[in-house]
Amino acid sequence: MDVGTILEELRKMAEKDPAVRDRLLASEKADDPITDFCRYVRGLGFELYEADLVFSGEEMYAQMNRSINGGGENHPTLPGNDDYYAQFMADLKELMD
Repeated sequence: MDVGTILEELRKMAEKDPAVRDRLLASEKADDPITDFCRYVRGLGFELYEADLVFSGEEMYAQMNRSINGGGENHPTLPGNDDYYAQFMADLKELMD
């Protein structure tokens, strides 16, 4: 399962179960947030490691940037963040609103 699919499955779980959502959000406060997050996610049965999470975010961002910015100087740079973890946390916080 790719990282995007895992994160989508986690989002669905967090939407249905506030305890899962709260535990995922708590990873932000850990000494090493991404390691804590991945460890918890593996405990839920998903094969997700820190390097996979970081690399996938960077690769996704690079692909989008190439597709949008390939046309020359009149194309704006792609705003955004290559951090899947930070984006996922922001999405989880929106579930709370």
